[in-house]
Amino acid sequence: MRVEIRDRAFDPWAEVSEFSRTQLALGKAGASAVFVGTMRDFNEGDDVTAMVLEHYPGMTEQQLETMTRDAIATHELEDALVIHRVGEILPGDDIVLVAAFSAHRKAAFDACRAMMETLKSTAPFWKKETLKSGERWVEKNTSG
Repeated sequence: MRVEIRDRAFDPWAEVSEFSRTQLALGKAGASAVFVGTMRDFNEGDDVTAMVLEHYPGMTEQQLETMTRDAIATHELEDALVIHRVGEILPGDDIVLVAAFSAHRKAAFDACRAMMETLKSTAPFWKKETLKSGERWVEKNTSG
């Protein structure tokens, strides 16, 4: 299991490849499900030019680790990978990577979705968007 908060860009596909090659036991995971969340250039009907994503250091990592451990146990995963970006983010930048590895596809799909929904609804992240007309804090996440 690997959970990371990063303040710099990352390549989600390179991360999944490297994790698969170096962390997974050879032949154990017959399925992987991957979700990559990318910043949009719009929200709530407005054009968004940038975003600052803040978190509560220590608490955020702990919550994501608990979420990931729970998913591994509940869905009988071989392993999981979660990377979340913080700091200044621009449209088109990747923000979050959630990957679940299991023996069978159903467990991988179910776990990946469950982790993403838990992350979006409970993890302590705060978004401040830059609009053409100023800035605003995002009050709620988009529904899944």
